[in-house]
Amino acid sequence: MPWSPDVAFLSGLDFFDDVVRSVGPQDWQRPSPCAGWLAVDVLGHIGIGTDFGTKLLRGEQPEWHPVDPPGQAVSGDPAHWWAVKVGPAREAVQGVDLAQERDSPRGRRSIGQGLSFPAVDLFVHGWDLARSAGRDVEIPDDAIAFAHQVLDPMPTERMRSPAVFAPEVELPTGATATQRFIAWSGRDPR
Repeated sequence: MPWSPDVAFLSGLDFFDDVVRSVGPQDWQRPSPCAGWLAVDVLGHIGIGTDFGTKLLRGEQPEWHPVDPPGQAVSGDPAHWWAVKVGPAREAVQGVDLAQERDSPRGRRSIGQGLSFPAVDLFVHGWDLARSAGRDVEIPDDAIAFAHQVLDPMPTERMRSPAVFAPEVELPTGATATQRFIAWSGRDPR
């Protein structure tokens, strides 16, 4: 059975949290697969978005203030900075009405729609963060299927843009499902 947006988001939080816990203090300043970003920038990007989403789910109207580079939002120990965000995000999603509509930076949309892209982001950037630390992780098949369900309907010119994904990377035959997905997201998994 396909994942619902809340299940995908909670699973993505778990996936990303597991990766954060595995990153050593020496790894946060390493380059990431995201052009121009360090590992700490990947963490900052996800943390900023997670905070914003948590506030929206609680019925607040947060303002969107991106930081460039996003790692500048991270204060103190990066793993601890993330740890104080993940619990409230999980609580905010529990039992949420996915059909309820809220205002967002992309206009009025359902909570289910609002959780979908951030759920995908948690898996893709979890992979980025692991790769920054020199690790390989496997993205669950259910997460890959959910990502395609969310992103395949998106117009190519919108999806293949600097704000979303670079062009797909070609891989030799025999690539794993994770490698194919990561290549589809515009990253080279080799």
